[in-house]
Amino acid sequence: MTDGLRHEGLTVFVRDLMVEAGIGVHAHEQGRLQTLVINVALRLAPGPVEALGDTLNYEDVARLSRELVDEGHIGLVETFAQRLGQRLMANPVVQAVTVRIGKPGCLADAAEAGCEITLSRG
Repeated sequence: MTDGLRHEGLTVFVRDLMVEAGIGVHAHEQGRLQTLVINVALRLAPGPVEALGDTLNYEDVARLSRELVDEGHIGLVETFAQRLGQRLMANPVVQAVTVRIGKPGCLADAAEAGCEITLSRG
């Protein structure tokens, strides 16, 4: 870069996206929706960002999350996180993604429980 700075990387994130999803393996979780809290951090290839095509539109995170919900009941939050991460990694500008899925209210004494998965290009 002509300004003497080195571009180390760019992270695009979405925090606390809430969706209502059919999720869970227990009988009482079948046929009803539960709130999921989605947090995503996407590490993008280093380089200049001058246009939307140089980055990942964070609206894609919301769209892909809702499309996954619309596909129907998923047993595990881990499965939801993995599928969302894989869909986000389909964008070639994404070098790595961390997806955190929280399921508030699933444990009486906890604000939420859930999982976090990180995927990266080999």
